[in-house]
Amino acid sequence: MVGKFVKQKAADRYFATYEAIRRKWPVPSEELDVETRFGATRVRRSGTGPPIVLLHGAMGTSLSWYPWAAELAARHTLYAVDTIGEPGRSVQTRPLENTDDEADWLADVLAGLGHERVHLVGMSRGACLALNLATRRPAGVAGVLAFEPGGFGIAFRKFVLWSIGELARWWLPAAILRRMSAGDPSVRHTMRPLVFRGMKFKIQMAPQHVFTDDELRSIDVPTSFVLGERSLINARELAARVESLVPRVRTEIVPRATHALNLEEPELTTARILAFAGEDHAGLPE
Repeated sequence: MVGKFVKQKAADRYFATYEAIRRKWPVPSEELDVETRFGATRVRRSGTGPPIVLLHGAMGTSLSWYPWAAELAARHTLYAVDTIGEPGRSVQTRPLENTDDEADWLADVLAGLGHERVHLVGMSRGACLALNLATRRPAGVAGVLAFEPGGFGIAFRKFVLWSIGELARWWLPAAILRRMSAGDPSVRHTMRPLVFRGMKFKIQMAPQHVFTDDELRSIDVPTSFVLGERSLINARELAARVESLVPRVRTEIVPRATHALNLEEPELTTARILAFAGEDHAGLPE
């Protein structure tokens, strides 16, 4: 089975919304279809400078990065990816059976972009994909910045309950949402129809993987974790674990932030990406 919409009408409604949000992308962009072993992967390219590959959270698509694109593209070449097997413009032709397949897919994407090395920046599931690549196919990875990464034993029920509560807020008027949740309400309102219309898509992804100590020890590129104090996991325990296992890791716990850290702390998100990707400019040709 591969990821697909259950009905053409659902796909048409989804892609009409996708195109409307695409027009909000704040800087000129080019759309690439990168061929991989698992199908064509849509990548949105903007800006110039040392390359960053942006990996969204579940159901987010490349468009979820639009609030950050302008500032990041002023200094970097951005590649925002539609993860294969999820709703978006990528077209899956072969299932992702396991974490090796996920690593192969992302390695194929990076190879198709044509850079010697890139920084990977991921949110939630995207951060898990980036860390998974660093443990299995690290060639071409300059570093990983992981915001609230998956792959660390988040209970499915807890995630579902949190997701229901978070998405319910997206229906609130801006004035109320602003009082209940940090961040710009317009971002949640913009992405809301895309996320909900994407629920008619049959997602195909590998079973959720939990990183072992040995896998984490194998990471040999600069790595940073940015965690919410009110994360779905114990942020302090996770920070202590990775710091003890990964020599080149740094961790940060953001006070009061939840799993929606990027939405709640957009300025911090931009600052951390720019600081992390700017550390090795000399080694990253444009």
